[in-house]
Amino acid sequence: MLSSLWLLVFIILVLIIASAFFSSAETALTAASDARMRQLASKGNERAQTVESLRANREGLIGSILIGNNAVNVLGSALATSVAISLFGEGGLVWATITMTVILVIFAEVMPKTYAFTYADQYALKIAPTLKWVVYILSPLSIGLRILAKQLIQPNQIDDSDREEELRGLIELQGDNGNADDRERKAMLSSILDLNELSVDQIMTHRGTVSMVNADDHIEDILRNVLGSPHTRHPVFSGKPDNIIGVLHVKDLLRAVGDSKNTDVDTFLPKPVQNIASDAYFIPETTLLFDQLQAFRTRREHFAVVVDEYGDFRGIVTLEDILEEIVGDIDDEHDIGLAGLSAQADGSWLVDGGVTIRDLNRALGWNLPDEDASTLAGLVLFASRTIPSPGQEFRFHDIRFRIVKREGNQLTSLRLWAS
Repeated sequence: MLSSLWLLVFIILVLIIASAFFSSAETALTAASDARMRQLASKGNERAQTVESLRANREGLIGSILIGNNAVNVLGSALATSVAISLFGEGGLVWATITMTVILVIFAEVMPKTYAFTYADQYALKIAPTLKWVVYILSPLSIGLRILAKQLIQPNQIDDSDREEELRGLIELQGDNGNADDRERKAMLSSILDLNELSVDQIMTHRGTVSMVNADDHIEDILRNVLGSPHTRHPVFSGKPDNIIGVLHVKDLLRAVGDSKNTDVDTFLPKPVQNIASDAYFIPETTLLFDQLQAFRTRREHFAVVVDEYGDFRGIVTLEDILEEIVGDIDDEHDIGLAGLSAQADGSWLVDGGVTIRDLNRALGWNLPDEDASTLAGLVLFASRTIPSPGQEFRFHDIRFRIVKREGNQLTSLRLWAS
């Protein structure tokens, strides 16, 4: 009698250990880092590969763990009740219930799960082979329960937007609690996701500030303008600025000048710009940045001319513009400050009306909206619902605007004060 009693106690202890194993396994396999497991698996770590295979069948994994955990808990409680009744009679039922509840909560739930969560990666790798066999043995029961559950519960369909929001949340969590480098990485990763939401008209250089070449100008004037510009590519127009006939690269122009045997550069080619310029690559203003980045890579292009739905010239966008959306401003020795923006002695800013809102926000750290207008003048026209005269002042988005100069119906110069 005594030996059988001790045998039951031993079996109960084994069942409690098994319950702790199932509880900790669920936590470890759930909390283990996907990225670390992927890295280890790619290096040939068999345990990491096992973890990935188990988590790939998440329903089977969770189902098997729940079946095993509940089975050992119920069996352990039943045996404990039997032992308690044999020792204390009918009153042993209460003692068995209280004792097993405390033991299972502390030693089979809280402590194992706390340990597994703290050392999730290491523990998941350690128990993966054993858990693989457990899942294999219990898979028939698990499959049956999953079939029953699917009949009773409609599965939830997760779309791409849900996954993107989850990824954004992870980026926010990692960046908010880190140092300056972590916050910089957060900004870059968030910007990558934004590429699928921003269109080229939100980052393009507006036509009013594009450095262009007139095909009808003398070659000396073209050389002077091109060499005085910080840019290497210039749209070429003929007649009117909307009539873009090509893109002139400084290197091609200098190569043509160098190859010419005519010492008079004014006449070294009958139609110099038309012969030198490459074909323009036109894109609609609604193109998403992600799609345009892929198009630049496919076409091996760095420069595109942006047009609206009527085919009218709106501006230009470059590969560097898109990359700067991800990594921030990329300046080189030829870059100049934002053209059309100058600081004033009283703390205000004198800004050309054609300066884009996005460039202004970058330069000054402001948050003026660019959903309804792409340029500063356009923003004032949209917000004021009128064509203001010089001297008029407005206050929008915590910024004070004063109209300095107007040419016809175009606002060419404004003065801004930040609150």
